[in-house]
Amino acid sequence: MRKVQKATLQLEDISSEGFINLELLARQVVEGFITGLHKSPFHGFSVEFAEHRLYNNGDSIKNVDWKLYGRTDKLFVKRFEEETNLRCQLVLDVSSSMFFPENKFNKLIFSACSAAALMQLFKRQRDAFGLSYFSNTLEFSSAARSTTAHQNFLLSELQNLILHNSQNKRTALVSSLHELAEKLHKRSLVIVFTDLYESYTEKVDYSDLFAALQHLKHNKHEIIIFNVLDYEKEINFNFKERPYHFIDIENGDEIKLHPSLLREAFKESVASNLKELRLKCAQYSIDLIEADINAGFTNVLHSYLIKRNRMAV
Repeated sequence: MRKVQKATLQLEDISSEGFINLELLARQVVEGFITGLHKSPFHGFSVEFAEHRLYNNGDSIKNVDWKLYGRTDKLFVKRFEEETNLRCQLVLDVSSSMFFPENKFNKLIFSACSAAALMQLFKRQRDAFGLSYFSNTLEFSSAARSTTAHQNFLLSELQNLILHNSQNKRTALVSSLHELAEKLHKRSLVIVFTDLYESYTEKVDYSDLFAALQHLKHNKHEIIIFNVLDYEKEINFNFKERPYHFIDIENGDEIKLHPSLLREAFKESVASNLKELRLKCAQYSIDLIEADINAGFTNVLHSYLIKRNRMAV
């Protein structure tokens, strides 16, 4: 049995100036992902939501993809623009905490690359897509379109975020989501990339966050939240056994300690907060997806297709 191809980005793919060819990366990630799905046992799932649908009795055979039939032994017809009308809004957290870890490949780069790959999928499906990003304010928000020119414009915005974004910004997720809810006038799939940054050592009150998410739900939007984290460091607190000088990347608080003194308490606190977050998301029918920056992009694309399938039913 073949496994779905894992789409990853290596540090050597990033230039010394931080430049990534997002268009090329997105194409390679999506092509590899779809090829892997075609070779997996999930033939129907793999292509039904990319640019094909299953053949139905009465469909014209002129639209049958015979090459795909040769690979899968199933009949699919090519899907045309009038058959898809999903609108997607990609929302990126660009606050200072997204620059962790402080090497070339951080949470912001992972989110930008994931967004670029999703745009490539949207384009294949002829779905309209827009981009928003926020830090302490909602800094940018575009309308949803499906043209190549629009895709290139948004890729340029993502590239600028990677190259030139300031690192002295705090997170205002709640107010930004409220503002976005007022801007999105047509029913959309809202896909949020954020580390849900809060104090990791204290109990987090999520009531304001879910009030903002309910604002989006009230306006008939569907929501996926990708919780973007470096799981080794931010969940498992896996640091070398030596003293460290920790600095809060958003508020500047500092502490010097040995990781072993805090590890178990830290992990318990994070686990408790994540458990509550998952329960509340389930209660409000919001998809919360774990997105480890070291695990590649396959889970992001796969989760989107599953959500799209549900919305199409």
